[in-house]
Amino acid sequence: MVELGHFALVLALALALVQTVVPLVGARFGSQRMMAVAGPVAVTGFALTALSFAALATAYAQSDFSVVSVWENSHSLQPLLYKITGTWGNHEGSMLLWVLILAFFSALVAVFGNNLPDTLKANVLAVQGAVGTAFLLFILTTSNPFARLSPAPIEGRALNPVLQDFGLAVHPPLLYLGYVGFSVCFSFSVAALIEGRIDAAWARWVRPWTLVAWIFLTGGIAVGSYWAYYELGWGGFWFWDPVENASFMPWLAGTALLHSAIVMEKRSALKIWTLLLAILTFSLSLLGTFLVRSGVLTSVHAFASDPTRGVFILAILVLFIGGSLALFAVRASALTAGGLFQPISREGALVLNNLFLTTAAATVLIGTLYPLAVEALSADKISVGAPFFNLTFTPLMVPLLVLVPFGPLLAWKRGDVLAAAQRLMTAFGAALLAALVTLVFIDGASVLAALGAGLAFWLIFGALTDLAVKAGVGNVALAVSARRFAGLPRSMFGTALAHLGLGLTLLGMVGTLCFGAERILSMHAGETVEIAGRSVRFDGLYPARGPNYTEERGRFLLLGPDGAVKTEVTSSKRLFPVRQTTTTEAGIKTIGLSQLYISLGDQANDGSVVVRIWWKPLVILIWGGGLVMMAGGAMSLMDRRLRVGAPARRRSKAVAATGAGIPS
Repeated sequence: MVELGHFALVLALALALVQTVVPLVGARFGSQRMMAVAGPVAVTGFALTALSFAALATAYAQSDFSVVSVWENSHSLQPLLYKITGTWGNHEGSMLLWVLILAFFSALVAVFGNNLPDTLKANVLAVQGAVGTAFLLFILTTSNPFARLSPAPIEGRALNPVLQDFGLAVHPPLLYLGYVGFSVCFSFSVAALIEGRIDAAWARWVRPWTLVAWIFLTGGIAVGSYWAYYELGWGGFWFWDPVENASFMPWLAGTALLHSAIVMEKRSALKIWTLLLAILTFSLSLLGTFLVRSGVLTSVHAFASDPTRGVFILAILVLFIGGSLALFAVRASALTAGGLFQPISREGALVLNNLFLTTAAATVLIGTLYPLAVEALSADKISVGAPFFNLTFTPLMVPLLVLVPFGPLLAWKRGDVLAAAQRLMTAFGAALLAALVTLVFIDGASVLAALGAGLAFWLIFGALTDLAVKAGVGNVALAVSARRFAGLPRSMFGTALAHLGLGLTLLGMVGTLCFGAERILSMHAGETVEIAGRSVRFDGLYPARGPNYTEERGRFLLLGPDGAVKTEVTSSKRLFPVRQTTTTEAGIKTIGLSQLYISLGDQANDGSVVVRIWWKPLVILIWGGGLVMMAGGAMSLMDRRLRVGAPARRRSKAVAATGAGIPS
């Protein structure tokens, strides 16, 4: 099975080369037969890559320690779930998953791209094939997941204990579906530059792929944030870690691309900018791959430390990022700029959105790469952390969030900002009320907390106002507005949900950061501590054993006002003997939208235990807002106008007879 998987990967490389060259040549010379090769080859390449991945997953499930990757990242006592997820819990397996998802998206384009012009489809699949060829070469030459050990060890070294968690089982596939999903947008952009032609129909084809990638990347970031929150025992949800930033940058650029594609589709404007954004978004995804896989970063996310691999991925970056930008520089001037519009319009609002988002992405990029550049040039080690990002990123986000509710209420081409402001008076009143309640009843000394709460309610009620205005609430009879509401396009609901989810996430951040409470103390069994008006009693430590670890469990009791036990919270320190690694399993009790969070520290000689206790108000909204944003993207994707896509252009009989198939 292992050799079969290896051979399938080699065959997939051969097909990727065919997918790159044959359709490209066919599109250049107008050969229908050569262009028709792209689809079947892409589907077959995906099948072979899937077979290869299944072979590796089988080796992990069966604990085949003759495979180097399995020996280094698995153990016979690991639960089956973590044996299987260990397939991508290492460098070699995760890169194979990366290529599998790339092949999957290529196959989707081949299957669902029948409404595309033949030359565009051929060029898109050729670019996808080129990216696949590069990464398959990288895997087979520097990161072979099927390398053998002889003689085979009796037992494995086990997966990193921090990665033995359900959150890490889900996080990488979601993240890669987002990362790699943007490759389709990149391929569409390069294909358009090769043809030297772009129009609104192009944006209609690209937008669903952008939405799919954005949905999965949003989910991947949210799951990764929650995993770090409960697994690492530090109590935070975002650290501005360089690897976190590596996924956040393409999310920011992808969000800008999504809004820019709307302008291009609706008004045939921002054509050249949208092309560039599609290239930059996938370039940031490739940069994230380089940072994680090259060994330049030390992180639980970073698997590789071999400079050879880093140089190879750097060469891939130079080839695709440099090549696509060079092609853009050569061909962009030949493209038409697109339609004109007034600054005060929906297009103008979306342009401002793009400016803020891309500037924010550039800020995160500078903060992420600057320490690496300093270390490379001077051998000095510096760190750029939360203070830098708070001072640079936040000022860019605040005006953007203020402007968000205005965009959907402005008309295309020429808008009326005063009319939009009047429609948003209810949202403004809700925001003002939230800010005043925060100042008067919660924390009179925290002006920033009041502003944050007001901004969150501004986003939430602004999204609801958009739906209410378009349904005619207050202007027509209730029955009529209800019918209008039910008949609104799903993309409008999707936009409102995405903006509402952003407001919920912001509200969760404000609640957690501004109104939370923290206690760090040493506790003996039987002692009680007060936090945020709640009593927590430490009941003691108890030994326990898992399938491949031992642990000391701390039992904590949440007491009511009368001293009665309301609920129990368990936190633990686990020892994984194979790796001799200790992990912290936080004890979390969800109460409404808030959480009581308890983390165990070290035990002192006198029997006391260091305990960290947090009360985190509204923390659930941070990730709940992410789910709402994903739901908004899914709702937009369900809109028939996006699912159907642009109709295929009719070819004249004369063109069809020549086999050119070039769109008008």
